[in-house]
Amino acid sequence: MSDYRRFRVPGGTYFFTVNLLERYPNDLLVRQIDLLRTVVRHVRAKRPFHIDAWVVLPDHLHAVWTLPPGDDDFTNRWRLIKQGFCKGLPPTERRSKVRIARRERGIWQRRFWEHAIRDEEDYVAHVDYCHINPVKHGYVQRVADWPHSTFHRYVERGVYSLTWANGPDPAWAVGERA
Repeated sequence: MSDYRRFRVPGGTYFFTVNLLERYPNDLLVRQIDLLRTVVRHVRAKRPFHIDAWVVLPDHLHAVWTLPPGDDDFTNRWRLIKQGFCKGLPPTERRSKVRIARRERGIWQRRFWEHAIRDEEDYVAHVDYCHINPVKHGYVQRVADWPHSTFHRYVERGVYSLTWANGPDPAWAVGERA
């Protein structure tokens, strides 16, 4: 197995991509959005972090978080979110022999992808990427039509207009890690 090391910045801001194990066709995350929201609230109560941006799609999610000063432990926060989500669901998913032997559920991919935000430009690009993702994947025609996103909070604060990124050639292309 490879020796995977994560780049950690205490109090840093990070972009994440977290995927379901079975990506397509799977709409588990939007079907169980209330469970996911409840679990995230519980984890934030125990291990605080600021949600800068978030989008939940049927089979994966993207988020931008800022951790408290001196804290770089995003790994255990994601572990708790994934575990809490799994515990709230009946064990009906297909599991491999390896997952059965390890007593693991077959809901989430084991790992997730993270990127430490470097500067304001990087921050804006990744927040935009979260919000445009439902359009990119063809779930909606307009960003404002996707309900499972922090986009509407940004509109309320005046950061975006309701028609943001509705044009034919948006300049939001940040590469996806799936």
